[in-house]
Amino acid sequence: MSRTVADQIIEVLRQAGVQRIYGLVGDSLNPVVDALRRTEGIEWVHVHNEEAAALAAAAEAQVTGRLAVCAGSCGPGNTHLIQGLYDAHRSGAPVLALASHIPSTQIGTGYFQETHPERLFVECSAFCELIARPEQLPRLQRIAMQTAVAERGVAVMVLPGDIGALPAAHPTGFGDVTPPDGVVTPARERVEALAEKINAARSVTLFVGAGVREARGEVMELAARVEAPIGHSLAGKEWIQYDNPYDVGMSGLLGYGACYEATHEADLLLLLGTDFPYDAFLPGSRTVQVDRDARRLGRRTPLELGVHGDVGATLRAVLPLVREKTDRTFLDRMLREHAATLEKVVAAYTSRVEDHRPIHPEYVAAVLDDELAEDAVVTVDTGMCNVWAARYITPNGRRRILGSFRHGTMANALPHAIGATYAAPGRQVVSMSGDGGLTMLLGELLTAHEHRRPLTVVAFNNGSLGMIRLEMMVAGYPSFETDHGVADLAAIARACGVEAVAVEDPRELRSALRSALDHPGPSLVDVRTDPNALSIPPHITASQVRGFALAATRTVLDGGVGKMLELARSNLRSIPRP
Repeated sequence: MSRTVADQIIEVLRQAGVQRIYGLVGDSLNPVVDALRRTEGIEWVHVHNEEAAALAAAAEAQVTGRLAVCAGSCGPGNTHLIQGLYDAHRSGAPVLALASHIPSTQIGTGYFQETHPERLFVECSAFCELIARPEQLPRLQRIAMQTAVAERGVAVMVLPGDIGALPAAHPTGFGDVTPPDGVVTPARERVEALAEKINAARSVTLFVGAGVREARGEVMELAARVEAPIGHSLAGKEWIQYDNPYDVGMSGLLGYGACYEATHEADLLLLLGTDFPYDAFLPGSRTVQVDRDARRLGRRTPLELGVHGDVGATLRAVLPLVREKTDRTFLDRMLREHAATLEKVVAAYTSRVEDHRPIHPEYVAAVLDDELAEDAVVTVDTGMCNVWAARYITPNGRRRILGSFRHGTMANALPHAIGATYAAPGRQVVSMSGDGGLTMLLGELLTAHEHRRPLTVVAFNNGSLGMIRLEMMVAGYPSFETDHGVADLAAIARACGVEAVAVEDPRELRSALRSALDHPGPSLVDVRTDPNALSIPPHITASQVRGFALAATRTVLDGGVGKMLELARSNLRSIPRP
């Protein structure tokens, strides 16, 4: 049997260290699937919706930092795939998508299931090209893979079904897929300008994102040098919040604490490694930004200075030029305000929670945080689960928190968890799933069962699209079509072969979670939670909050914040006494 184009594609993937392809088989993918079947060291992970394939690949890529692969058959297979690819691309996950096409001789004829994937995927990828002839490979595939890795995004290779079965035209050879491990060093004049800005400011606030992952030490050193409070985005939380005596919380629609005040009241706001999209929460002035991607500089807010460079490299260069500040007045005021804010809101969610029915979702998240392993990978659904994860899952430098934080798609948590189990074998993987998100891709419970994935789904089951309900309320609209009754998710999971239990009594919650987390295969805890957990305070009017008016939104969303209150209290102890 001669070596086919599909054989060559699989061989190049193996050379790059790819161990699996997530997807749903289909006739246009047959040559690729058959080539994989005959190749050692790579497996096909069957899912029940191509959207889940892309989401699983995105999670694998985010946890490992390496290329992950998914595939979709022609027509509907590709249009299912696109949702997860948008999430992967916007999350910065290096993913290669194999998008099969109708036979090449039929393209343009209105053939069965015809779409134009080379057009379809352009907006959610850094690379998208059609393989029209065997002679394009293996070169084009290696370009696609390198682009995905270098751009930290999606590359799509469109393959007509008949092309995959043709003989390969060139020897495969070997090609390395080089990870983007170079360091972007800032220009000296920009470093000096940054130092001048910091030295001239009486007060400085640092606002950080996921770009500080490798620069935590430098960020903390700068904060100590200039007595600066540190706020963070949701994506930055897991890298900066833990053991942080300068922490003042998070900004954005899910924000809490004194972060908003700290960013607006400082003489200088320094954005470090963040592409924070919510410009309404930024002051719009007195701002400097540092980022390794020059395209991000100034695209969210006007800048006094933009510095192109890795956060770590930039701070290492600027620290010797920064004069020490001794006035802690601004920092101490922000720390006190942060603690006071959390003190005011936490009591409502800790008083007699063991008797409250339906169960407070805040309590569920807090107990889950207690029971999680120190190196757990937690995936969270879009919506209210984002709120609970942001406020209750305690980062420690080893845990990971994954979500559709940029694309905001529902149903991401379970597919992300499936991918995370492959990416991090031996680590505890937990999906914080909303009932709305879970029921959207229920078939992936079958995927978890069929592949014996060691994951736990904690389903926040309130019979309501909670975030949509809240958005309607704060915009001045009555909630409509958001409440559809509580489904028996535990029974559905058991029917799929997943170990499951329903919990309505909060006193049974901890033991149910512990049992599920200890189960060696897939498990689900169906927790019946209160749909009214976040309600609008009586002094907030519809006119104040219409259009997500800033202060009103922040007040509405200032819910319970769990262990962050303990951190805030401990930080107050570090404030010098007069």
